[in-house]
Amino acid sequence: MHVILEFTIVPLGAGLSLSPYVAACERILAEAGLAYELHANGTNVEGEWEAVFAAIRRCHETLHAMGVPRIHTVIKVGTRTDRPQAMADKVASVQAKLQGGRQG
Repeated sequence: MHVILEFTIVPLGAGLSLSPYVAACERILAEAGLAYELHANGTNVEGEWEAVFAAIRRCHETLHAMGVPRIHTVIKVGTRTDRPQAMADKVASVQAKLQGGRQG
């Protein structure tokens, strides 16, 4: 099943600078061959359910191996069965409506 997912991993007990941990997770997503996009408060990722959740698990395992004692992760998941959809499709739909001045 194809999934579009947003997640935010918060390493607890790892100090104030979290960018090394975010970078480690971004590398994991790249190595997994998943489509992903970092944003200011998390990462959007898409792919097959098993591959996406396996990558998130690897993020947890990697951060723990880096010395993070505790991790809190927030995940939002979207799936659909009526048609294929990618992250770019969702963004393009809104941008088209903005350019056309249409609402709703």
